[in-house]
Amino acid sequence: MKDGDGMSSETTHLYQLDEFSDAVVSKTLKEVAEALEERGYNPINQIVGYIMSGDPGYISSHNEARNKIVKLDRSKIIETMVRNYIDKIK
Repeated sequence: MKDGDGMSSETTHLYQLDEFSDAVVSKTLKEVAEALEERGYNPINQIVGYIMSGDPGYISSHNEARNKIVKLDRSKIIETMVRNYIDKIK
C-alpha cells in the first residue's frame, strides 16, 4: 500500500533517539525558562541551581515548570545543552 508521497505504509521509519530526546529536553527547557521569566526569575541562574543541586525548589511551579523539568534526567539536560552549544560554535 502506497501513501501520498509514494512510500509504502508498511515501511518502518527510523528516528534518531538522541534527536528526539534532545528536542524534548530543548522544548521543556524553553517552557521552563519562559515560566521562570514570567515570575521574574533569572532562568539561567535557576536552571543551573537545579541542575547542580537536584533541588526542584529552584524551579517555580508556575505553568507546571517544576513538574516538567523533574521528569527529565539531569545528566540528559546537561548532555543536550553541551551538544547544542558545541553544534552552535562549530
